[in-house]
Amino acid sequence: MLKCFSNKKSQHLRSTDERFGEMHRALRALMVLFFAVILAACNFDSLEQNQLQRIENRGVLYVGTMMGPTNYYLDSFEQEAGFEFELARGLADKLGVRLEVINRYELRELWDLLDSQDIDFVAAGLDVTEPRLQRYRFTPAYHAVDQKLVYKQGTRNRPRDWSQVEGMIRVVTSSSHAELLAELEQEHPHLTWTSSHLYDADELLDHVINETIDFTIVDSHHLDIKRRTWPDLSIAFTVRDPAQLAWAFADNGDDSLYAAAIEYIGKHHESGELLTLIDRHFGHVSQFNYVDTQAFIAATESVLPEYIDLFRQYAGDFDWRLLAAISYQESHWNPWARSATGVRGLMMLTLPTAEQLNVYNRIDPEQSIRGGAEYLRQLHQRLPDRMTEPDRTWFALAAYNVGLGHLEDARVITQRQGADPDYWIHVRERLPLLRQRQFYRNTRFGFARGDEPVRYVENIRRYYDTLIWLDEQGRLPAN
Repeated sequence: MLKCFSNKKSQHLRSTDERFGEMHRALRALMVLFFAVILAACNFDSLEQNQLQRIENRGVLYVGTMMGPTNYYLDSFEQEAGFEFELARGLADKLGVRLEVINRYELRELWDLLDSQDIDFVAAGLDVTEPRLQRYRFTPAYHAVDQKLVYKQGTRNRPRDWSQVEGMIRVVTSSSHAELLAELEQEHPHLTWTSSHLYDADELLDHVINETIDFTIVDSHHLDIKRRTWPDLSIAFTVRDPAQLAWAFADNGDDSLYAAAIEYIGKHHESGELLTLIDRHFGHVSQFNYVDTQAFIAATESVLPEYIDLFRQYAGDFDWRLLAAISYQESHWNPWARSATGVRGLMMLTLPTAEQLNVYNRIDPEQSIRGGAEYLRQLHQRLPDRMTEPDRTWFALAAYNVGLGHLEDARVITQRQGADPDYWIHVRERLPLLRQRQFYRNTRFGFARGDEPVRYVENIRRYYDTLIWLDEQGRLPAN
C-alpha cells in the first residue's frame, strides 16, 4: 500500500483511472484499519492484561514473606521493617504502587499462594536450589550468605565435618536446609535429623540455646543477628558456601513483572544502593566477639540500671538506647573512666568540649550524659542537610570519635575517588586512608587513625541493636 504512494518514478506512466483505483483501494484499507483500531480501543478493558498491568491498575504489589529478623518484622515503633521489606518496597515505589506484605509462617504456604497467583512473588531470603528451579523462576542474586551448622558452646566437642556430627539436627520444613540434609542421607546414613513446620529458623536457634535440640542449620546473616544476644551459639562448620538469595516468581510465561524486578535489582547493584541496604541491616553484625558480647549483656543487668533514667532524660530526639550504646563504647558505663589523652567520664568528653557544653564536672554521671547528648546533637545538626538517615546518625557517631574535620577529609577523599560522600558505607572504606601519607598529605586536617571511627561506629550499632532486643524482651528496667 505504501509502495503505491511512494513509487513516484512510475506515477507519470499510469493513467488517471489506475491512480484513482489505487487511491480508492488504499483509502478503503485505511478505513478498515481505522475501524479496527476503534474496535480494539472499545474492547480494551475486555482484553487480558499482563501481570505488571494488573498490578499498576489495582495500585498494590502483593509480596509474600516470612516474619523474622532478616526478612520482615515490626520494629519498636510498630513500623514495618526488615531487609526484604525495604528491598521490595523499593520495587513498589518504582512501579508507583503500594506494597502489601503477605506474611506466612511456613514456606509451603507461600509456594501455594504463588501458585494460585494470590501473591506476585516471594521475598523471604530464599536461596536458589535445583529443586526450586524446576518449579519457579528466580531473579539474579541480590545477596550471598553462608549456611552454618550451629550448636551451643560447651555442650559438646565441636564437629569439624558431617562424619563427626552426633545428635539431633532439626531444620524448617520445605527449607533448603531440609533439601541439603535429604541429599546427605546416602553419604552419611548416621545423621539423625528431622524437619518441623511448627517452628521457624529463629525459634530453632532458641531450641539450640535451651538444649532441646543439638544442632540446626542457619544462614550466616541470621546467625550474626542472633549472636548479638545469644553469644553461646557456636559454629561447627559451613555446610554451604555461598548460597545465593533471590526472589521467586511463578513460571507461568508472563515475564512483565519478572523483567521489571530483574531491571530493578540490576540498577540497585550498579548504583550501590543494594550494597548500602545490605550494610544497613547486616554489615555491623558480621564481626562477632564472644567475650565482648557476654560482657555487654552482663553490664546491662548489673550497671545500666543505675544510669538508665539519665539516658532517657537527656536523649531528646535521639533514642535513649543509642545514647546508652555510645556511653558503653566510650566508658563501659564507668563514670570514672579516663583515657591517656585526658578524656573522662561516662561519655568521655574532652576538657574543651566539656567547657563549651557547660559541663563542669566530667565524672558526674548526669553532667556527662547531658553534655554527651548535646555534643552528639550538635554534630548531627552540622552535617549537610542532604544526608539521610540512618547514614546521618552514623556520620555523627564517627565525628564524635574522630572529629568533624577528619570526617570531612575522608568525605573529600571519597568524592575524589568517585564514590558518594553522603553514604556511610562509602566513607567507611576511605576513613582508614587517613593513616596513609599519600592521602592525608592532601587533606586539610592531616593524619588521623581513621580505622578507629569505623570500629567505633560498628560497635555502637551492635550494642544499640542488642539494647533494642533486650528492651523489647522486657529485660531492661521499664520507665
